[in-house]
Amino acid sequence: MEQRINLFATETGAKLAKRFAGLNTVLHQSPLPKTVIELVSLRASQLNGCGFCLDMHVKEAVANGEDPLRLHLVAGWRETTVFTDAERAALALTEEGTHLTPAGASDNTWAAVREHFDDEEVAALVCLIGLINAANRMGVITRQKGGSYEVGALAALHG
Repeated sequence: MEQRINLFATETGAKLAKRFAGLNTVLHQSPLPKTVIELVSLRASQLNGCGFCLDMHVKEAVANGEDPLRLHLVAGWRETTVFTDAERAALALTEEGTHLTPAGASDNTWAAVREHFDDEEVAALVCLIGLINAANRMGVITRQKGGSYEVGALAALHG
């Protein structure tokens, strides 16, 4: 399937991309660990099938020193030993926030998140899950392809 439209080539899309980049900067300035940001972004992108976002978050994570083994194992995080309890809580919330039901996140998942993250980190985590799901949906709807992302391109949009 071919890309339907290059959102970034439109005036509106370019303005929105710059704001998304700004939100991404805010998230990276938050106390939420950078590893959690990339793992959450990667997992939501896997669930939503967004090739562009998968490409971006794998490359950004590797550039920031993430162990490629952990990136390979994100899809099966429950069946591995390479993620911390805090990362597991964040990944569970990501899955429940991506496959949203009227009940939202389960009480058990929420309790695990609250055990490992303070209010500032939880605020960043919840906003991150919402933001990456929005980005994934735009990428999937317009059939954005992965493979050409260059590390730092999103940050460069914000300037």
